[in-house]
Amino acid sequence: MHAQEPALNPREQTILHAVVHSYITTAEPVGSRTVVKRFGLELSPATVRNTMADLEEMGYLQQVHTSSGRVPTDQGYRYYVDYLMRVQELTEAERQRIEFEYTQKLNDADDVLRQTSHLLALITHQAGIAEAPNASSASVRRIELMPVSHERMAVLIVDNFGRVRSMLVQMEEALNGDRLSTLSNFLNEQLRGVAVHDLASTLNSRLKMFLDEQRRLAEHALQVLNLMPSTRAGQVYLEGATLLFEQPEFRDIDRAREVFGLFEERDRLVDLLRSAVGEAEQARGTVIIGAELHEKGLEGISVIASPYHLDGRAVGAIGVLGPRRMPYQRLTAIVDYTATMVSRILTRLGG
Repeated sequence: MHAQEPALNPREQTILHAVVHSYITTAEPVGSRTVVKRFGLELSPATVRNTMADLEEMGYLQQVHTSSGRVPTDQGYRYYVDYLMRVQELTEAERQRIEFEYTQKLNDADDVLRQTSHLLALITHQAGIAEAPNASSASVRRIELMPVSHERMAVLIVDNFGRVRSMLVQMEEALNGDRLSTLSNFLNEQLRGVAVHDLASTLNSRLKMFLDEQRRLAEHALQVLNLMPSTRAGQVYLEGATLLFEQPEFRDIDRAREVFGLFEERDRLVDLLRSAVGEAEQARGTVIIGAELHEKGLEGISVIASPYHLDGRAVGAIGVLGPRRMPYQRLTAIVDYTATMVSRILTRLGG
């Protein structure tokens, strides 16, 4: 995903690590004396200053004002995340806190992901984002048909994430209770485990296999399925957006406006999550920093995202969005562990 970074020598790595860590903590440009005093380096301020100048020349640091200290660039953050950062182990108390947030009754995947975005915002103090499972991964667990009036019926489809889709269907001819029961049994026999958005096409492809009574049932079933509305688009849940504007980076009105605009466009949020986790089925998440987002006006933010899985397949993603100056080592651990919890809960719901 990222070009091979040039090798830094141990001193350069130590000082880059110190500058990034200090800036993440204080949001203030970092000077050479701060690095020496705060990190107890057995180097003179002049040596540190020269090394910082070298790192600036290589593109890892920049000087905001001539007389000020230096701050990391996107390239500096990227080197830190890829080569210097150690993902922080969560304490037992932190893991228990995350697990406790999932002890309340969660009926389906939407409840789980809504709770996840809230939890991520609560724990990280960044914006928590959770994408509902993508439509292509939803399959039928059960179909129920219920009469509403003489020629109208309610169709309920329960998917493998525990979600219920319900709709009213106007039939061309009335079906009595026995016929509805027979049709319902037929649908469950034929379509259990089939992707929700492929129901009609799957049954249509099997039509030539049926004879007589089964064929008539299949034709009635197709009439029902063809009257159903298309599968709903994927949903994304967002919590904690206002927390970002407590950060000094977002006190600039123009920058705040750009980020608020992003939060209004949920499709772009999903795209950010998906671009972060990429096509890989990896268990751990990814960090995208600043300009790597390729989104005009969002150069000052980063996204930490991790996929969650069902039956070994990545079916969605969760993450946090915040300023580039995020404590990546801690937040990466939180996002990864939370994604593991989501995978576990969805597996239980789909069981």
